[in-house]
Amino acid sequence: MDDSSMEWPANEERQYHINCKAGDLSKYLLVPGDPKRVEKIANYWDEAKEITHHREFRSFTGKYKNVKLSAISSGIGPSSMAIVVNEAANIGVENFIRVGSTGAIQENIECGDLIISTAAVRLDGTSQDYIRVEYPAVANYEVLQALIEAAEDLGVNYHVGITATTTDFYAGQARSAFQGYKDGTKEELIPSLRMANVLNFEMECATLFILSSIFKLRAGAICAVYANRYTKKFKPGAGEKECIKVANEAVKILSIKDKQKRI
Repeated sequence: MDDSSMEWPANEERQYHINCKAGDLSKYLLVPGDPKRVEKIANYWDEAKEITHHREFRSFTGKYKNVKLSAISSGIGPSSMAIVVNEAANIGVENFIRVGSTGAIQENIECGDLIISTAAVRLDGTSQDYIRVEYPAVANYEVLQALIEAAEDLGVNYHVGITATTTDFYAGQARSAFQGYKDGTKEELIPSLRMANVLNFEMECATLFILSSIFKLRAGAICAVYANRYTKKFKPGAGEKECIKVANEAVKILSIKDKQKRI
């Protein structure tokens, strides 16, 4: 039976969830989770225009240091990130940088530090719908280099390493849920990840990295540390400005290097 009639109409003028059409977004896209952070990102640009705000997906396009770029919020979780990657790629986006927040699990990482992810442990669930679990979730090396260079140039405190992406914020990250419920099988999650030198928990990187690799796109991620699960420190908003500045600067660096390749 031909199931082509069951395919989603990806070539409609506007993408169904993000509500953007071809030309709305730059090929360089910053992807925070929080819709409010999109505007914070755009505030550092030389010019910015809001494109749309549909559900959790809020988008801006503008220029930063003569480089055209865009930002769109993904909302929370891997399935929402998968929607952003699929639909943004449909209309010409080629580069994705997650600009997020995270919880560290290594004692040497302070609230307000930044974490640049080289790869991600695939506890997200969503990426398994695209490829078997043995397929690695890795950042693109050029985006990774641009993020590190930007962090160095701006003199911020940062760490580079492996992230764990979960499908849930509570039980998925070994927290107590409603009425103190806790899955006993998760008791060893944090100790085992710490032993393996995993730096942090978040909820989107693995999905972003997997889809970008499969679709021949480029992706990276930088997150501000709002909490440390090991030291039990919690400072919401710590490092957000620095994270945004590094992400914007990384796009400029990436654009310059891309132009040099074509010369």
